[in-house]
Amino acid sequence: MLTGIGIMLLTFVVMEVVAWAMHKYVLHGFLWFLHKSHHTRHKHAFELNDLFFAYYGTLAMLFFVFGSDPIDYRFWIGAGITLYGVAYFIIHDVFIHRRIKMFGRTSNVYLKGLNMAHKVHHKVAGKYGSESFGMLWVAPKYFKAASEVVSKKEQKSRGAIHH
Repeated sequence: MLTGIGIMLLTFVVMEVVAWAMHKYVLHGFLWFLHKSHHTRHKHAFELNDLFFAYYGTLAMLFFVFGSDPIDYRFWIGAGITLYGVAYFIIHDVFIHRRIKMFGRTSNVYLKGLNMAHKVHHKVAGKYGSESFGMLWVAPKYFKAASEVVSKKEQKSRGAIHH
């Protein structure tokens, strides 16, 4: 069981690397025709880009099916992919893109840094020229910028005056 949990957590971490590479080289590469729906403003609930969520869900399901009788490492890989999918949905779709209106503004430096990096990524509407392709790990400069924003807001709310 402990080994399985370790495999699940390792898979979760590896999924961030896989997601980064897929985003940079595949989504902004030969599958841009599907991903560009995510870089276009629209009023509908779903976008072609959501097919990637179905792809990873199917992949996780296959790992569960083939690793279930008896439970082996494939089951735990499926669990790690699923865990990453849940994190992706909550962070990317709910928190960052507000596809479900659940979260308000945050003063959490980590979440604010992720949000800032994602906004920079979406600044470029086309296939080329984007930066910051990660979901849970982004360049430290965004966390530094987020920390400065949070500090300034805290100083302002306390009434601190700096010249």
